[in-house]
Amino acid sequence: MANILVVGSMNMDIVTRVADLPVPGETIQGLGTGFHAGGKGANQACAASRSGGAVTMAGGLGADAFGRQLYSQLEAEGIDTGAIVYTPETTGIAIITTDSSGENSIILSPGANFSYRAEELKVPDFSCYDVILLQNEIAGTVNEAVLEKAEAAGVPVVMNPAPVKGFDPGQLSRIKLLIVNETEAEALSGLPVEGFGQARTAGYRLLEEGVLQLVITLGSKGSLYMDADGTVIETPSYPVNVVDTTAAGDTFIGAFAAAYYGGMELKDSLQYASAAAALAVSAAGAQSSIPVKEQVDAFLAHCL
Repeated sequence: MANILVVGSMNMDIVTRVADLPVPGETIQGLGTGFHAGGKGANQACAASRSGGAVTMAGGLGADAFGRQLYSQLEAEGIDTGAIVYTPETTGIAIITTDSSGENSIILSPGANFSYRAEELKVPDFSCYDVILLQNEIAGTVNEAVLEKAEAAGVPVVMNPAPVKGFDPGQLSRIKLLIVNETEAEALSGLPVEGFGQARTAGYRLLEEGVLQLVITLGSKGSLYMDADGTVIETPSYPVNVVDTTAAGDTFIGAFAAAYYGGMELKDSLQYASAAAALAVSAAGAQSSIPVKEQVDAFLAHCL
């Protein structure tokens, strides 16, 4: 079992379903609104926990109804919440609009996620973790502090620099495993990424920046793994009926971390993560769509 520390965001996702995403200035009729636990940090923590990892969550919540609800839901997942702190800001909120094809648009109001500071990081011993997961929905100074502490403790860091705007490329050389989607790979490499061929070219550019291991997720095409030793693995996706793509990437990352750092072979871990993400997009919501290990194993047994 992998012992995983996730330092990152926790949001309440307010999700409204629509037939088609609105264009600027357009008012449309919603088909229903739901409130779902989300945030990239919490999503990845939930995915890792449901795939068998022992997970600790660190970050900031507001002392409000949303904050209390998110805290309780993480505890219900069996996630260690001892490193979560309450801040004077409101809990982070994501306003999500999802269309009939499963595509979405998201507006983040970070609140407590951005008011959370490095000095509030209540993790006394980094060396007890097998891996640390980071994203880019909290202050960059916190991620920088985590990278420093992880390096001193000799613990690998998996980084998902999303949203990519505001990410410090200088951190790339301090990351053991970088996981990005097509848009993020394009932004960081300066090269177009559409399909496996262009992803490889962009991947080589990113490896030159000092990243030791890299995964580029390519949506319905699958994922590409590359590393500094020259290993390249193309993993196809699993065709499913897409309902909602929210948290698909977070599910992939959390599931992969639990599998790979829990001792599963690399190729099998990539297949496992792809299957988990496929199941996630076939259901609505963020954390509510993330499958448990038994579901992923059954899905793989049917597909392979």
